[in-house]
Parts: sequence; C-alpha cells; structure tokens
Amino acid sequence: MTVTRTARLTGAALCAALALVGFVWLLCDLAAFGPTTELLWYWPGDHGFRTHRTAGTTFVDPLLLVAYAVTAFAALRSPLAAPALAVTGLTTLALRLPGLWASGIDALVTTLITLALAAGLVVTAAAGRHDDRDHAGSGGRGRSGGDEARDEPYGPERPRTGPAVAAGILCALAGLVRAAWELRWATLLPAEYTVGRYTGERSLMLPTLAVPPGWLNAVLVLLLLAAAGSAFARARHTRPLGLLAGLLLTGAGAAGTAAALRPERHTYLPAPDLYAVAYDAGCFYALAAGLAVLLLLGPPGRRRRVPYRPAAARPPAPPHRRPPSW
Repeated sequence: MTVTRTARLTGAALCAALALVGFVWLLCDLAAFGPTTELLWYWPGDHGFRTHRTAGTTFVDPLLLVAYAVTAFAALRSPLAAPALAVTGLTTLALRLPGLWASGIDALVTTLITLALAAGLVVTAAAGRHDDRDHAGSGGRGRSGGDEARDEPYGPERPRTGPAVAAGILCALAGLVRAAWELRWATLLPAEYTVGRYTGERSLMLPTLAVPPGWLNAVLVLLLLAAAGSAFARARHTRPLGLLAGLLLTGAGAAGTAAALRPERHTYLPAPDLYAVAYDAGCFYALAAGLAVLLLLGPPGRRRRVPYRPAAARPPAPPHRRPPSW
C-alpha cells in the first residue's frame, strides 16, 4: 500500500499543527520557570517547586513534539507514511483522551483541538492509501497512476529478523514489567487513589496537560505489547510502531531514572526497601531498553520496488473503431 501526494501533504500539515499546539504550551512553561533546570526536574515528578509555580506540561509533551516532527518527515518522504500517521494519531488520541474530563477551560480547549487533529491523522492514513497494483495497471496514464508511481517508486519492506526479534523481546519485557508495577500499585495504594491514577483526580495535583500516571502506563503497556507482536511477526508497520514505543519508553525511563538519582526525590514508597530498589532498576531498564529499540529499528531497512510497467511494455491501445478481427 502507498499513500497519495495529497494525503502526504495533509498528514504533514496535521503533524505541524499538533506540534504547534504543544510548542505553545512549552513556551509558556519556559517563560514561567525561566532559564533554569527547575522545569527539567519538575517533569520527572520532583514537585518541590510546586509552592512557587506550576507547569502545564510533562515529559510526554516534548516527546510528542519529536514524534510529530518525525511523522511529518515520514509523511513526506517515507514509504511508511500510512502506518506512521496512523500510529501517531492513535497514540495521541489515547494519551489526550483524559483531558476531556480535566479541570480548566484551557486544558479542555487544547484537548479538543488535539483530538480533532489526531483523528484527522487517522482518517488521512486510512483514506489516502491505495494499492500498489494500481500503479502497474495504470502504467503511466493519468496523474493518479503513472505519476504517483514515479513519485513513490519504493514500498516498505519487512524488518530484518535479528533486529526485529531483539526489539520485540525488549518491548515485551518492558511492557510486562510496567504491567506488573501497575498491579503492585493497585495492591499498595488505597482504592480511591488507584482509581484517581487513571481518572486524574484533583487530589493528585497534576500539571494542566498531564496524562494520569495509571492511564499513561496502561497506554504505554498496550503500545509496547503491540510493538512486540508486530516485531515478532516482522510486519511492515513494525518500524513506526516500535520507534514510537521506544521513544515513549525512553522518556519514561529517563524520568524515572532522574527521579531516582535525585537525593530528595518525590516517591510514593515510604522507605528504600526491596520494592524501591526494584522500581529504580525497572526505570534504568526502561531507559536502556528504549534506547536499544531506537537503535535497532532506527536504521531504514531494504525497500521493495513497487511493480511498474512502462508504456513500452504494454500492448497498444485499440483504435477508436476496432477492425473486425481485433
């Protein structure tokens, strides 16, 4: 499957609009915190500066900006444009959905705009695709046929077995570890607080655009397991799915590692017991596994040639008035 030129331009424009919305919020936070490292420590969860100022973004927002930029480039240049647009749009929908019941008119308006743009990415990825065999059948006649084939002469190839299996193992293990910690939090914390980790209650005092921690982990677990399954199957959409999962996993691991290395860190664990050590080790693994997945799936693989029959290879078109024996 390939993507039309109109769908590519539309997808890139939607990604630019999504990046612009997030960039405005980041500029507001940078202006509020000033040229210091307080915002960088605020993102991992060190909220010791909460009495002074409150941020509107979390570590997820700069990661999404990177994802939007890469997706826009893929929409314009890569044969994986359709899966890249679909994966980015669906992930954005899943991460921004809790903003519908968040407090504050600014958060609600931003959420509605983001959800509309993300839905546009999914629709563009679905509506802008057409079969590679259409190129061969049209063979250069009309703009929708031969010109499109010459614009996009290559299609996506399946990932190599070694990197795909290695990335799948890393993603699967990381997803299972995060799922196990969610079960641990459910048994350790009160029931109402566990529910609040998924709904984003006001008692959590989260930033304006923050994804509730339980909801974020659930989305990340599903994304990691989906990336692992596609990697084991060596599907053609493994690369965009795995790269986005690896990017979010790297950000989550970096945030947890930064909070663990901070002496006066903010944590729910009362004392550095066995579970605290295991949690810190899980954060270190998430950071290392995310970087490894990016390195494994980052280099482009081989690209298959889309079949195209030139005009000289086709039989001549029949005349307007066919002879009796034509």
